Amino acid sequence: MEYKRKKKLTFFTIGLIFFLSGIEYAVILPTIWRYLQTLGAQAYFLGLTMSAFSFSGLLSGPLFGHWSDKTRTTKKIILFANMFEILGNIMYFIGYSKWLLVSSRLVAGIGTGAGSSIFGYLSRSTAPKDRSTVFAVVMASRQAGLLIGPGFNVFLRLCDFRLGPFVVNKYTAPGLFMCVMWILLQLAVCFLYWDIPPQEEPLVGCGGGGEQDDEEQDDEEKPLIGPHADLLGSYGSVVTPDPPKTGASYMVNSSQPQLFLPSRPPPEEQGVTSPFRCLNICREYLREEVVVLLTAQFVTLFNQTALETMVTPMTQQYFNFAELENSIMYCICGVEVIAGFLFVRWLSYRMAERVVLAVGLVLCNISCVWCLVFLVNPQGTLHWQLAEFIIGVFLQLVGLPFVAVAQISLFSKITCEKTQGLNQGIRRSVGGLATILGPIWAGGLLGYLYVMLGVMMVLLILLTIMVFISYKRLVAPAVVERAECSEGSG
Repeated sequence: MEYKRKKKLTFFTIGLIFFLSGIEYAVILPTIWRYLQTLGAQAYFLGLTMSAFSFSGLLSGPLFGHWSDKTRTTKKIILFANMFEILGNIMYFIGYSKWLLVSSRLVAGIGTGAGSSIFGYLSRSTAPKDRSTVFAVVMASRQAGLLIGPGFNVFLRLCDFRLGPFVVNKYTAPGLFMCVMWILLQLAVCFLYWDIPPQEEPLVGCGGGGEQDDEEQDDEEKPLIGPHADLLGSYGSVVTPDPPKTGASYMVNSSQPQLFLPSRPPPEEQGVTSPFRCLNICREYLREEVVVLLTAQFVTLFNQTALETMVTPMTQQYFNFAELENSIMYCICGVEVIAGFLFVRWLSYRMAERVVLAVGLVLCNISCVWCLVFLVNPQGTLHWQLAEFIIGVFLQLVGLPFVAVAQISLFSKITCEKTQGLNQGIRRSVGGLATILGPIWAGGLLGYLYVMLGVMMVLLILLTIMVFISYKRLVAPAVVERAECSEGSG
């Protein structure tokens, strides 16, 4: 099978993975609160159960990402991770107690760690100028799952039968359904997914810039060290080249010698470079622009999951929404978010990522202000209260695609390409921490909405100030090759 066909099938399977993750979220979220109530759970168990899923993903993400960086493979990682999804959904289906429900989401969350390996693979196998588009499509695939998921839930809520000793009803059916879906995905990964390396790999891969393909190709053909060449640093600064080390080799052609660095230092030098490896890694993630993007990841996901946790109890209290109404609501939200990702995909060809990020933050600030003014203490008739609620949710979902795509794409470009699996794992872990704290924060403060939304507003303001101060640094490096990247990644 030719290279392009394998790559298309692999990308299709990646989209299918995120599509199923969106379906799982959409079929479980509308019923999980009432499911917990049938098991005698207190109100805080809603946040605890939702956070358990993110907690295990927080721990597994960097591990799976580092695993893929070392092996340069993702297929076996995905197959391994999906086993936890299958087991977790079986436990959710059994639903013997509220603690088993929490444990089921904890186990299933381990499977989400494979996303770090997948994003690392996408970062290595796509050109920098196409990365925003690819990430937007992948994230839209998850939103498509969120859109289709409520449709399944309409039918799953009609289940009322026994499967051996187990009861299949509208609360347990989502677990059984997703178990079957993840098993089918295992077959798709086995037959439609390949670990395909890029056809042309740079000598030293680091976060690339936004140049055109022909410019990047010209840069790759230039020698790292030559009679008339300078070694460029992270942001185009000139670095004085060191004398050639042992293990470096020269290739002489008719014009000038070229120095090719070995992929690993010689055995006698490994002991010298290894003590500095941890320092180089820490320095990579403590750079100003990296800290800003990780903060953006945390704040937006914290606010998003907090609002999601607040929505279901609020619709039940003010509008008496049941499973069907909640499913329809999430379906409509899915349509809006997919449209937002498609719009950002189109916009990414015409605007810099930092501009897209700034626009998203403005929309998120407007949304949070609206919620503080109108949703904390709804006034007026039922129809006016419903309109206030719809506008608040609409504004929140409009800003999400802008911030999400921009920060992911920028993060992949300003961090080392050779360790993208670990990089994406750390980024997703920061997001996982946010999705743990967000539901817990919202679940414990449902009766104190001014406090809950006030803290969210403060976080958004701080993030906006950080982006404003660091705006000039939120741009991809102009040079693809960075010598320190190979040393830091080992």
